[in-house]
Amino acid sequence: MPRVSPLMILPPVLFAALAALFYFGMMREDKDALPSARQGQPAPPVQMVELQGKTPFTDADLRKGGVKLVNYWASWCAPCRVEHPHLETLAEEGVPIYGVNYKDDPGKALGFLEELGDPYVAIGADATGRMALDWGVYGVPETYVLDADGTIVLRFAGPITESVLENRIRPAIAEAGGVGG
Repeated sequence: MPRVSPLMILPPVLFAALAALFYFGMMREDKDALPSARQGQPAPPVQMVELQGKTPFTDADLRKGGVKLVNYWASWCAPCRVEHPHLETLAEEGVPIYGVNYKDDPGKALGFLEELGDPYVAIGADATGRMALDWGVYGVPETYVLDADGTIVLRFAGPITESVLENRIRPAIAEAGGVGG
């Protein structure tokens, strides 16, 4: 009987493992959603610096009742421009949105808000990206829906479009208790 080398068995085993990984990845409930280890957990600590002339926010602001959003954005981010009108709509509807300006030039960030409007009830700058790392941010824009206690109900990575607003953000706001808690 011929002897079978372990090196001959390795390729089919690796192929089977990779095929299983792809299969289970495709069978996820929402194939477009990035997994979030933070969902269902309290929002991580707020560690920002002031964005000149803007009101910063604290941990206490995220835990003091009512549904709220935390939105990571930057002036250099083209998708952030795409989502901005939808953030303005939510703000006009009374949804408090806390902004985190991510690794941006403060002057350009302020120019962005001056040009497109400022939907944020409070805003700070994460110049080093440290806070974003703690929150699990992959890139900007990213939006988190928090409930009255500051627990993350939804993390959405990418720009908020009309479809995302209606199918993901609004249902998460409702799940979290709606505007005003």
